[in-house]
Amino acid sequence: MIKQTLAILTSILVASIFTLAGCSKSKPQHGLKVAATPVPHAELLEFVKPDLKGQGIDLNIIVTEDYNMPNRALADKDVEANFFQHIPFLEQQITQFHYPIVSIGPIELEPMGIYSKKIRSLSDLKDGAKIAVPNDPTNEARALLLLQDHGVIQLQNSEDLSSTILNISSNPKNIKFIEVDAAMLPRSLTDVDAAAINTNYALEAGLSPLKDAIVLESKDSPYANVIAVREGDENRPDIIALKKAMTSDKMREYIEKKYKGAVIPAF
Repeated sequence: MIKQTLAILTSILVASIFTLAGCSKSKPQHGLKVAATPVPHAELLEFVKPDLKGQGIDLNIIVTEDYNMPNRALADKDVEANFFQHIPFLEQQITQFHYPIVSIGPIELEPMGIYSKKIRSLSDLKDGAKIAVPNDPTNEARALLLLQDHGVIQLQNSEDLSSTILNISSNPKNIKFIEVDAAMLPRSLTDVDAAAINTNYALEAGLSPLKDAIVLESKDSPYANVIAVREGDENRPDIIALKKAMTSDKMREYIEKKYKGAVIPAF
């Protein structure tokens, strides 16, 4: 009986060894944490997740609506990359917080739009109308530049990407600007005459940039969104694989088909 039991245990042990040996031949999974805002950034990352999985990279997407969290998390090594911001915002954050992070390239452009539930054209704005704009420095300037391009206001420096409402030199309709957290802008539409809304938040709110926006940024906007990583990590194999997947022909086709011009490939 003892011999029989030992034989069974030996068989189980041998089988376990072969099983473990077989597992060791499979491709090990390497975790890669990327912080991103929900739409379209997290959606685009989800699209490449299976391809990266096949390369042994387990992509973990940390979704947030807080514009301040991703760069802080990246600098603190809580994530390996982030995907939510354009270069002017990144440069402003680096200047303010001295983050040791860099862009590894543009991925897509989400044209900012002016939306309204009260008017159909900016020419319909009445004297003293209220327009909500993002309260973070770079996106506020972006909104003001868009309004300038359409003749609503004039800025002291027409090309200054850091302009604020204090830099408005001409405001013929006495527009009152309401500074609002970017994520809350869609909700402000019932309280203002118009609002400048980033496309990611417009899409989350069920707005169609091509159908609902009064005006949209042009395709040559400097506000393409990039993937950022810590300085020195640009040549990590997993980071290179992520960039390659995010700038592939497959990704270009996906963006064009899914967003139909509301989001534009920037690579």
